[in-house]
Amino acid sequence: MAWTGGVIGVIQGMRPHQWTKNVLVFVAPAAAGVISHRSGFLHSLAAFGIFCAAASGLYLANDAADHKADRLHPVKRNRPVARGDVSPLVASGVGFVLIAVAMVSSWFVARGNLVIVMGVYIAISLSYSLGLKRAPVLELGAVASGYLMRAIAGGVATHVPLSSWFLAVASFGALFVVTGKRLGEHLRFGDDGHLHRDVLGEYTASFLRSTLTLTASVTVTAYCLWAFERTGMVPGGGHHFVWIQLSVIPVLLGMLHMLRLVDAGLVDAPEELVFRDRVLQGLGVVWIVLFAIGIYG
Repeated sequence: MAWTGGVIGVIQGMRPHQWTKNVLVFVAPAAAGVISHRSGFLHSLAAFGIFCAAASGLYLANDAADHKADRLHPVKRNRPVARGDVSPLVASGVGFVLIAVAMVSSWFVARGNLVIVMGVYIAISLSYSLGLKRAPVLELGAVASGYLMRAIAGGVATHVPLSSWFLAVASFGALFVVTGKRLGEHLRFGDDGHLHRDVLGEYTASFLRSTLTLTASVTVTAYCLWAFERTGMVPGGGHHFVWIQLSVIPVLLGMLHMLRLVDAGLVDAPEELVFRDRVLQGLGVVWIVLFAIGIYG
């Protein structure tokens, strides 16, 4: 039936596979040791759901606005709105409902603080869709801010104070991922990159490599400072601090591993490596174990 295809199209347009990014809301409460508390876990889970609704709403609204241009794109033409499975009116309507639900829910979870975070996230995302995506460098910051807002939202929703070093790690780590994605696309599409993404024509491979190295360096440095800062905040103190300090090792190796793959043009979506790269998965497990022992041990 036609309506069935429309429902499926709307669900596809919500891009549920992108919801994995929203696990960033759990980082701050987990690092603070409050996620094991019922209230902390439920508020983190609520923040996760809010970001799922907001992000999906923005995806639908963006697809509705760009459906004509998307039909001429070799990849985007397969999106539900572009291929005609969902009308632009329906997509935009469902999108704005989801955004409204996210904003209202934010108030009930953490009152005005979370509403402000979500408002900033939505405003930057809409600005990106309306033209910021064509501005070199600024578009990198706009996309990276989406990751940062998720990390901040987790802290706000659970009333966890966010340190300066935590924000630095989240900011430059996000910029590293976004820059890696652009470099991967640049190496993959070459001179035809502007046909895939308008702004790619404004970048050179050397600039993106330099930016990637810079963001990786600052991310690792900030993480080291954050990890050592955390040692003075571990409940009960004792010998547990050494485990948090040791977590620096898998972080450094993981960054170097990703940097090697992206620089060689072996991957054009660094954020997806966690689902298919065994080395990165192994380092991730080691990091989780070390940090968990340091925080909850």
